Amino acid sequence: MNVYDFDQTIYRGDSTVDFYFYCMRHKPLMLRSVPGTGVAFALYQAKIWNKTQFKQQMYRFLTALGDTEQVVNAFWKSHIGNIKTWYIEKTQREDDVIISASPEFLLKPACEKLGIRYLMASRVDPHTGRYTGINCWGEEKVRRFHEKFGEVPIETFYSDSLSDTPLARLADTAWIVRGDALIPWEEWERKKKR
Repeated sequence: MNVYDFDQTIYRGDSTVDFYFYCMRHKPLMLRSVPGTGVAFALYQAKIWNKTQFKQQMYRFLTALGDTEQVVNAFWKSHIGNIKTWYIEKTQREDDVIISASPEFLLKPACEKLGIRYLMASRVDPHTGRYTGINCWGEEKVRRFHEKFGEVPIETFYSDSLSDTPLARLADTAWIVRGDALIPWEEWERKKKR
């Protein structure tokens, strides 16, 4: 079983950021939420708010979308091409698992299009923007993986971030993804410690 982060790993860019700007262009009512998001970002940067608090405030823009599912499907029609070719052509397998901090409602249609059956992501209400669980990040990814699969071994793990080290430690092999380059996890860790 191979496990992947999504954004900047198999997806070129950050799908949540891309979706946010897509909605700005196609659903201008959401612009009303921008000042609140700016304040929330400042509070997060000042370490007054945690990541979940910031993201929950940002996701309030979802209340202006109407049929969120329809908007998400339209987004993926124009953005599914951002899936990296190395994933599709070289590593994709039937039992792949995606574990991401991005919202589940956003990634689910992309995973369905790609034939990925297993998705664990942040549980965010697609209509209100409220979290219905913990942000799927760091140790939470390990907890969610064990909750779903028990002690099943991870053959290979891929991510763009050392914040996923807890999952990387469970894998036989782990890779840091930089663009289309795959770098051995330990090599990247050593480079970052210098």
